[in-house]
Amino acid sequence: MTQVKKIRTDANGIDFFSLENDYVHMTIASLGCRIMTLETEDKMGHWDDIVLAHRDVSDCHFDGSMLGAVVGRVANRIGQGVFCLNGKEYRLALNCGPNHIHGGKNGFDQKNFNVKMVEEGLDLHCHSDHMEEGYPGNMEVTVSYRLRGRTFSMELQAVSDQETLVNLTNHSYFNLSGRNPLAWKEGQEAFQEKIYDHQLKIAADRIACVDQTGLPHGDFLGVEGSPFDFRDFHSLGQRIGQDHVQLKNAGGYDHPYMLSSRAGFESGVERAAAQLWHPGSGRRISFLTDCPVIQLYTANFLAGGRPGKHGRPYRNRDGVALECQYLSNSIQIEKDSPMILKAGEKRIVRTDWVFDIL
Repeated sequence: MTQVKKIRTDANGIDFFSLENDYVHMTIASLGCRIMTLETEDKMGHWDDIVLAHRDVSDCHFDGSMLGAVVGRVANRIGQGVFCLNGKEYRLALNCGPNHIHGGKNGFDQKNFNVKMVEEGLDLHCHSDHMEEGYPGNMEVTVSYRLRGRTFSMELQAVSDQETLVNLTNHSYFNLSGRNPLAWKEGQEAFQEKIYDHQLKIAADRIACVDQTGLPHGDFLGVEGSPFDFRDFHSLGQRIGQDHVQLKNAGGYDHPYMLSSRAGFESGVERAAAQLWHPGSGRRISFLTDCPVIQLYTANFLAGGRPGKHGRPYRNRDGVALECQYLSNSIQIEKDSPMILKAGEKRIVRTDWVFDIL
């Protein structure tokens, strides 16, 4: 049985809540629906926090890493910050080199959501005004978090009064090795290790290629025989340094994986869209989703941000993000982009994280 509690409200109006059961302990902030802590047991029975977050959640106003946040209106990139709907051109902020990313300078990660405690979780809601960050339509967004047994489920819902774009995801970074607070001292690595030994499996036969700005441009690469083949388990560090143009363009892995299998949510973890496993701790997360893409990001440019929860800024490769979403830049490269949300249409995407031990 999951216990849902309100922990506190800070002076700046940000609320904090806990979700706890026998398998998972979580802390969630209303600012950007952020997952601030996520604790699970390892194979020895030790509890550790396995997600990255800011020490002070309000530091997200000065840090673009999106740690733990729900991202929108449109997660990932839109080339040159421009798109057309119904013959009208819309221009967005260029907040990632020549491109637009993660909804703009003040995306949903910057919004303080209204939160309702419900059985087994939280419902979080925000409003986005017409032309906010350049997007048409008044939009209502509801994020539903539920913790049931070993499964954390999120449903991301949007509805708009005008045709617009939407691509919602959660941008958590994981490090399944956990943290040893007794061994950690100022100046040391906060985590026991980086993510190089994490084993990853993704049910995808191809990736979208990206240019040197990280933007997909319409070309795709079959993963067979390449360092992008995670159809069976491989460590993240095994091939990340290989001499491959796509690894060079992105500074590591930062690519959309086009899922070839999206098994139902009741089909079991062995048919999951992706699995992330850390042999040392035994922890595994299985990702089940109805989204067509998982963006794999190995925190190639994480360094230099605001302090993490352990008092120092995180460094590159301290975590890995697996973001379930639509194809980045889909509005420019897919004929019938699923990013397009019709007026009055209710769009819901769901992703489950299932935690266990191998």
